[in-house]
Amino acid sequence: MIKQILLTLSLLTIGLANAIADSAEAYVSGTHYDVINPPIRVVEPGKIELAEFFWYGCGHCYTFEAVIGQWKKTMPDDVSFRGIPAVWRGVMELHAKAYYTAQVLGVLDTMNPVIFRAMNEERKPLGTDADIEALFVANGVSREDFNKAYNSFGVNSQVSQGVAAAKGARVTGTPSLMVNGKYLISAGKAGDQADMLKVAEYLIEQERLSAN
Repeated sequence: MIKQILLTLSLLTIGLANAIADSAEAYVSGTHYDVINPPIRVVEPGKIELAEFFWYGCGHCYTFEAVIGQWKKTMPDDVSFRGIPAVWRGVMELHAKAYYTAQVLGVLDTMNPVIFRAMNEERKPLGTDADIEALFVANGVSREDFNKAYNSFGVNSQVSQGVAAAKGARVTGTPSLMVNGKYLISAGKAGDQADMLKVAEYLIEQERLSAN
């Protein structure tokens, strides 16, 4: 009987070890994600940062919002989230400014879905400062508050920092995820949007283990 119990425990231990090994080998650098060298500076040291590079006009980013939104509801306490609007061309800089303006004014939770819907469902290009101003005003933000934030040094500085982060991470498409400034995950390499988060969770755990 004792031998049977010991044998069972031994098999369970081997099985657990194999499962851990399989998990550790499940995602491979260069295949499922890329290493960023040198790493990008994180905003909140002391936490493991998950950043998303996105564009309001990207349909894939629009569908990913629901996925990442659910994930953020159960985000561990030792993890922080940062949105980084991608800027490939001039008009995208306006959209990046819209994101950071909403953040500065404390209306990001309201304006984020509004801007996504405007560009993806209502097919509004939001190609001018006036277009973006009108959208904010239509959703309860005063014209004065909008312009003060939108044209501020702080917002323009954040746009520049986001552009630098995307360049440093060698982002080529959206949505893309970045873990702790060290790893870049794209849907193309991860498999699909759900797999992007699985790879992110794996890398977050690796960062957690390396810190202990």
